[in-house]
Amino acid sequence: MSEVLISPSILSADFAELGVEIQRIDTAGADMIHIDVMDGHFVPNLTFGPPIIEKLRPHSKKPFDVHLMITPVDPYIDAYAKAGANILTFHPEAGPHVHRTLQAIQAAGMKPGLALNPGTPAEVIDPVLDDIDLILVMSVNPGFGGQSFIDSQLRKIEVLRKKIDTSGRDIVLEVDGGVNRETAAKVISAGVTAIVAGSAVFRGGPDQYAANIAALRSGASE
Repeated sequence: MSEVLISPSILSADFAELGVEIQRIDTAGADMIHIDVMDGHFVPNLTFGPPIIEKLRPHSKKPFDVHLMITPVDPYIDAYAKAGANILTFHPEAGPHVHRTLQAIQAAGMKPGLALNPGTPAEVIDPVLDDIDLILVMSVNPGFGGQSFIDSQLRKIEVLRKKIDTSGRDIVLEVDGGVNRETAAKVISAGVTAIVAGSAVFRGGPDQYAANIAALRSGASE
């Protein structure tokens, strides 16, 4: 298996200098930039919208891995495409027409992803597997950073890995929530190809970002 991708979540960055923080993690070895969008309705928090993402876009050429924790999704797809999102991931619970939303994301020029909460079964992806470029397994309940990893999600990752392999498609299997060097080793063993990490990347300040990213890769390779 090729080296796991690291997608630092800027939810744990210094909000006072987000542009500079993105440059720092880009230089430190990030493969993607993970941006959590929350609406205070689908999840109990508020974060970034398209205008902020648009302002951040010039600070890195790395893919913007945008995770929508909002409802509805469809009215905002074009705005996130215009703002510079490369991957747009949403939750199947966010609207009644998952396939239509995936098609709309593709039509807007982005790669569509589907996010599965801890209580959402892996089988949700079955009817739309051919239309997904990324599956995001939430290993915490969404809405806040800094939560502890839910071990029961490892089995879900294993199930999804088999589904992807059977499909023959090059789908990114990503995990988000409570990932550190130790849990990175568990999730990569279960079959993920991308890791979202917030606290584990940004702790210790800018001088530690490269070492933190390297530690996640090392943990994943063990």
